[in-house]
Amino acid sequence: MCSDPDKMMSKGDKLTKLTLTRWSADWKGATELYEQAAIGFRASKKLEKAKVAFEKASQGQQMLSSPWDAAKHMESAGAIAKDLRNWNEVADFYRKASELYIECGRAQPASDAIGKAARALEETKPEDAIQLYADACDILEEDGREQMAFDLYRACANLYIKLEKFMDAATFLLRLGVAADKCNATNSQCKAYLSAIIVYLYAHDLNQAEKCYNDCSQIDDFMKSDQSRCASRMLTAYNEGDIEEIKKVANSSTISNLDHTIIRLARKLPTGDVTALRANNAEEEELDENDLS
Repeated sequence: MCSDPDKMMSKGDKLTKLTLTRWSADWKGATELYEQAAIGFRASKKLEKAKVAFEKASQGQQMLSSPWDAAKHMESAGAIAKDLRNWNEVADFYRKASELYIECGRAQPASDAIGKAARALEETKPEDAIQLYADACDILEEDGREQMAFDLYRACANLYIKLEKFMDAATFLLRLGVAADKCNATNSQCKAYLSAIIVYLYAHDLNQAEKCYNDCSQIDDFMKSDQSRCASRMLTAYNEGDIEEIKKVANSSTISNLDHTIIRLARKLPTGDVTALRANNAEEEELDENDLS
């Protein structure tokens, strides 16, 4: 057997081309050659060639009606594209891998593949990473596997916070709360709701924080929780303009059990002028009461 990856690739390409003497492509033989070439290139750190070989091996497995193996090779191509810092290709390869896993009826690896792309793109293409995280969550939600998506919801919310898109972050935390409710994961649900309230407060939106608290309080499990009591204390302190109490609640053990990103926001509370927030809140409430439409 030839051990030169370049020659293997060349031989594999010949096996897939139709000629006067070859009327059908030998995808089985070609795919085996592409796979061996990919491993050889990767071992010798010829990453660009390894990436091409894995992509061709994936195509070969698709032609052989083996989407699982095809997906694995696409993931390998994605990992190499990440090492090469070819960010556009990273998303493309992992998305293709995900589609192939879905073809196999495997939601978990399909979501995992997109999650890997999202993590790879967080620093360089955060907006794309957010979309990938959302898509990865969608795949698991559609398969009724919300519990497997908790880390993805958190990662997406954290990235929104990093981009200072606080309303979007809170929305995603509430989405985590709804998913946790479906799984009877009460602790995760209550943490998600308290986290959303903290994000609203950090963004100087006392009105939205109170609306969020009131909505979440319709849920018995939240109403009976430490997280609900913590949120209530925090909102009362805001409405009373009690900065010391706000800081005290922000340093409580209930908040210390949240995600690090949320803890960091809470420790900075109150942001902005609490008196002005209270005034704005009172004004908005008065407008709501006068709205007869």
